[in-house]
Amino acid sequence: MRTVYLLVVLFIFSLSFSSCATTVHTQPPKVLVIKKLPKHHRVVYINGHRYYKWNGKHYRKTKRGYVVVKV
Repeated sequence: MRTVYLLVVLFIFSLSFSSCATTVHTQPPKVLVIKKLPKHHRVVYINGHRYYKWNGKHYRKTKRGYVVVKV
């Protein structure tokens, strides 16, 4: 009986060192970079940030061009 008790205690003790966390690898989303905005875009400011609006979408300027963002 003592051996069974010792095995149970060791089993529970060993579980305390195992991790339940798993590593999840996700691929970055594909972002379409637009080099030049359309001719009739508008400049809008939302919470102090400058965005460019055209066709119902908001764009943000980056080093490589303009990308669509959710506002």
